[in-house]
Amino acid sequence: MKVLYCTSEAMPFASTGGLAEVAGSLPQALRLRLIGCRVVMPLYEDIPQELRDGMKFLTSLSVPVAWRRQYCGVFETHVGGVIYYLIDNQYYFKRHGLYGHFDDAERFAFFSRAVLEMLPYIDFKPDVIHANDWQTALVPVYYSTFYADIDWFRGMKTVLTIHNIQYQGKYGEELLEDVLGLPKTSLPLLQFGECVNFLKGAIECANRVTTVSPTYASEILDPWYSHGLDSILLERKWKLSGILNGIDTGVYNPETDPEIYSNYSADDLSGKTANKTELQKRLSLAVSERTPLIGMVTRMVSHKGLDLVRDSLDQLLNSTDCQFVILGSGDWEYETFFRQLQERFPGRVCTCYGFVPELSHKIYAASDIFLMPSKSEPCGLSQMIALRYGSIPVVRETGGLKDSITDSGDGEGNGFTFQTYDAGDMLHALGRALQGYQNPEGWEILMRRAMECDFSWGRSANEYIRLYRSLLKNG
Repeated sequence: MKVLYCTSEAMPFASTGGLAEVAGSLPQALRLRLIGCRVVMPLYEDIPQELRDGMKFLTSLSVPVAWRRQYCGVFETHVGGVIYYLIDNQYYFKRHGLYGHFDDAERFAFFSRAVLEMLPYIDFKPDVIHANDWQTALVPVYYSTFYADIDWFRGMKTVLTIHNIQYQGKYGEELLEDVLGLPKTSLPLLQFGECVNFLKGAIECANRVTTVSPTYASEILDPWYSHGLDSILLERKWKLSGILNGIDTGVYNPETDPEIYSNYSADDLSGKTANKTELQKRLSLAVSERTPLIGMVTRMVSHKGLDLVRDSLDQLLNSTDCQFVILGSGDWEYETFFRQLQERFPGRVCTCYGFVPELSHKIYAASDIFLMPSKSEPCGLSQMIALRYGSIPVVRETGGLKDSITDSGDGEGNGFTFQTYDAGDMLHALGRALQGYQNPEGWEILMRRAMECDFSWGRSANEYIRLYRSLLKNG
């Protein structure tokens, strides 16, 4: 079986979030299971030179972009046994930043068309083309419109994975012909409201649609979570399913992680305390082995549940002996709140801005409790990483958080959960976690149970393989 994995970002080349981690890990897991998975992504300006040096130029071709034709260079490189193709066009991709440009619709229309146009040139004929999010959502649309009836392309199947339905690729209808190069007859496929919607087009055209957790697949049928697409998804419910993401257990491994202060394992937890002590020193927190440290590594935006944190953290810090550290960036109102919180609670609160990978590893390794009170969370990787490092998650039961964290109140779970999106309920769950921490023997049992949870990519890869095979079996 041959699979082409289409993505707008992938580790280690370029990353803004979870999609890049998936695109850097899932194809490797598929390859280990003898699936011929290759990855294609844009050749961005931001890709480090040391990675560019390992790329080999394969070919160039001319790609139609509506009434124009644009140069496309195809480069190849290998990472972790996986072949990566990088699409070059300096007009579209020789600029800083992956997204947020005025012509993103045209940039990713070009990329999606180039993905299909390049295939005969590189002599790779996939059985399944797997698109991800709105940036590659036009791949299934272009395939069904222009390529499905061409002999060389006939019989290929398309899959779309929605990593976050909030981002849909919505643009004015006037782009349909002049920018996207689609005929007027294709307008019903993409039309939604008063615009063309890339994600809606892919939901219509792809053979299967997946999301990154089973619960999120159910949630996006509800208007509360769907950002308007619930009616379309309900009509296509038969093709929708959810497969929980995994994490790279090689990168996130407290036994070997070079980024943390002291390595440790479920069998020898002594290094956990050393990590906590060293991080407390680095962040100017009071050094105290038995003071519970609550950690967050997150984007500072509302759907991550930060309004709950803002409404309740003062109360928690005033009523309990705990410390709090957060790493992230985002909306000004939350950045300001956490800066002021640090000023009000010196030695107990530390706010770290930006995305600092080495510091995130240290927070996972040092924290006792990891807080994720998300309003919505398609999958979430942080809670799985926290488990790996023995930091016990406190999460709201939504999306992938519900699928990966079960409450330990019954003596069997791996964290603490709450259901209602309410600051009081979050505080109650945190209170139960802090109470549990006061029992060192019971807490150590919980830590070992958490660290033994398996969220490697093997399980997820097997589910994707079953999905691909069902597509091909059913013709």
